[in-house]
Amino acid sequence: MEKEKAFLLWFDQLERKDVAIAGGKSSSLGELTSHVDVPVPYGFATTACAYRYFFEKTGLYEKIKTLIAGLDVDNSAQLREVCAKVRQAIMDEEMPQDLQDLIAQAYKELGEKVGQADPFVAVRSSATAEDLPDASFAGQQDTYLNVKGAETIVAKVKECYASCFTDRAVYYREKQGFDHLDVALSAAVQMMVFSKAAGVMFTVNVATGDDKNILIEGAWGLGEYVVQGTVTPDNYTVNKATCEIVEKNVNAQDIKLIRKADGDCEEVVVPLDEQNEQKLTDEQIKQLAECAKKIEAHYGCYMDMEWGVDERDNKVYILQARPETVWSRRNKENGAPKEEKKVTTDRKVIVKGLPASPGNVAGRVHVILDPSHIDEFKEGEILVTEMTAPDWVPAMKKAKAIVTDSGGMTCHASIVSRELGIPCIVGTKSRGEAATTTIPDGIDVTIDATHGVVYEGIIEEPKAEQPAQQVVAAAEYFPPTGTKIYMNLGDPELAEKYATLPCDGIGLMREEFIWTTYIHEHPLYLIKIGQPEKVVDQLAEGIRQVCQAMAPRPVTMRFSDFKSSEYRDLKGGDEFEPNEPSALLGWRGASRYYDPKYIEAFKLECMAVRKVREEFGLKNLNVMIPFCRNVEECEKVTKIMADCGLFRGKDFKVWLMAEIPSNIILADQFNKFVDGYSIGSNDLTMLVLGCDRDNDTVSHIYDERNLAVRRAIRHLIEVAHKDGKTVSICGQAPSVYPEFCEFLIKSGIDSMSVNPDTVKFTKKLAAQIEQRIMMDALTGKGRQEVEDLNW
Repeated sequence: MEKEKAFLLWFDQLERKDVAIAGGKSSSLGELTSHVDVPVPYGFATTACAYRYFFEKTGLYEKIKTLIAGLDVDNSAQLREVCAKVRQAIMDEEMPQDLQDLIAQAYKELGEKVGQADPFVAVRSSATAEDLPDASFAGQQDTYLNVKGAETIVAKVKECYASCFTDRAVYYREKQGFDHLDVALSAAVQMMVFSKAAGVMFTVNVATGDDKNILIEGAWGLGEYVVQGTVTPDNYTVNKATCEIVEKNVNAQDIKLIRKADGDCEEVVVPLDEQNEQKLTDEQIKQLAECAKKIEAHYGCYMDMEWGVDERDNKVYILQARPETVWSRRNKENGAPKEEKKVTTDRKVIVKGLPASPGNVAGRVHVILDPSHIDEFKEGEILVTEMTAPDWVPAMKKAKAIVTDSGGMTCHASIVSRELGIPCIVGTKSRGEAATTTIPDGIDVTIDATHGVVYEGIIEEPKAEQPAQQVVAAAEYFPPTGTKIYMNLGDPELAEKYATLPCDGIGLMREEFIWTTYIHEHPLYLIKIGQPEKVVDQLAEGIRQVCQAMAPRPVTMRFSDFKSSEYRDLKGGDEFEPNEPSALLGWRGASRYYDPKYIEAFKLECMAVRKVREEFGLKNLNVMIPFCRNVEECEKVTKIMADCGLFRGKDFKVWLMAEIPSNIILADQFNKFVDGYSIGSNDLTMLVLGCDRDNDTVSHIYDERNLAVRRAIRHLIEVAHKDGKTVSICGQAPSVYPEFCEFLIKSGIDSMSVNPDTVKFTKKLAAQIEQRIMMDALTGKGRQEVEDLNW
């Protein structure tokens, strides 16, 4: 009973069974310190009892109960507002003096025990609901690194308490059915490791379940950038039996997160001579592997660990260890820890959905309900979630396949999956059952994304024996077409892969991919902290990769078109982004570029374009302005571009996304400021029909083939051509609906830009349609239009 009543316990007083007392993280640190012969930075932890004492003493339970009454976590604006009020209510209360004194005294004693006055420490949140077999709250609350001083430590403990009510933590608890007031929080105060290198390691391959090797990931600086996916770490594979290094993959690293000498942390550039170096010595790799073996042997299950190498003495430390529950649980249930995955010939359907991106794969499911868990996603897993957003792209690139509850053929998950070549099924909820509630986390499934079906288990396809025969290789022929076939692309790393496709260039390069994959930070935040060059350099580098791979074919890059809700997900975005009830129709596209609050960020985008064209000499780069509501906006934006040195000319074209009815109605006036248009058929169809394509209730109304949409498109082509302007389309409709492709070509469209997986099909389809049109003109017996397409 003594432990349960204590407000504070040292690590060597805690064991892993004490989760209810000190949370998953603190109890695990206690277990390592008390019972495992591995180096662990020493410290202490406030307990759940202390947390509840603070809340009861200050009346916070009643205040919070009132604040969260009637909260709808699916209403993002309400969730953000309520959680902010709860956190502020916690921060407004003064911690009871006896608790403050206890923490301050423990901090002083910690310094005495390690021989340092006012030592630097890490203050880590440790929730009592962490590391449960069916719900992981790890990472939901905050961690504060490199802090010192008793008053600061007390303040950070209170901030940890407040972080129990972050938006993501409240959302996740609600979805998992936990009472917000039942969960308590411990704060682990642990000696800071001055990490010159840090990372994670596993005693099982989390993608395959193979447990013969230990996998170690490491990068320069503090480990946060490895966990967040900000940098690509080195990968080391060590044989578990012999501790011999089996494989080493050393990756370049240009930035790192380091501690500042006077407290807090900062991002710095890795010196050029270190960027391509191996982050750990072979001896350190083996030391970590030995630690991993000891920890796994003690816990009796596969383990997930964090580690750091102190710059002061090059000593390796274990910062955290937790059971790797998925494979431990599954192998335990199977009764054969080292048994390979079983295959089946049975076809048991779990869910069905829309086949958004074709392909057949099998693998392990990782269900993610909240974006804060994206960093837990591992290479080769199958992502199952409600819906993806731009900041999910790094995880999506690792996925073997994607399955979502919501969405249609034009939702974010569909478009990105097709571009990445990843099998994808969307809208399972609209076909009966939501994937996130029907597919258990961690099971094996087979994805048939060609037909929109998810099967239980790994299905073994019967292979019929084929008679030996001579193989004759023949080059695939693509007839030339008068209608240019462009390609949509976002991820610069895929440019080389797709450059060999028979496309005429890139009709839509999405700049947002570069932000979410490489930059991660809000442009105004980077300006504020004095790093605007990071925007210019990284945007330019991403654009360069595409232009260089496609040269001399043209590349049209669309300027940034994040919604405010998506911008807010970038680091520092909260400070600069409004809370909009309808972000889709809010502060986006051209409306941002001339706004005094954003204009300096847009100028950085222009500077990046200029750098690619002038410094790199890639003159095949053109640009596109998205979501431009009126002619005045178009005039303002093109003037800013000109002020930045981007002038329309023979080798530099400015296109306008035609995705708003006003772009069509006023095309004769927009013509003065642009060289052509690219029809964004997704948004245009929504705004013409007043129908949200991602809303399952009305998505059946959404159809690009609707007469109103087709009349608008034909009108735009006619008006644009009168002034010598070109018209393209960058939606997926031409490659999905052959009759729509025929309509576009008959209407005189100049080009079509489609996803990489449909370039070949669309090229051949366009050739067939053009040949048919010529035959009809020759014979005079072609089919007549039965609908009046003029308005």
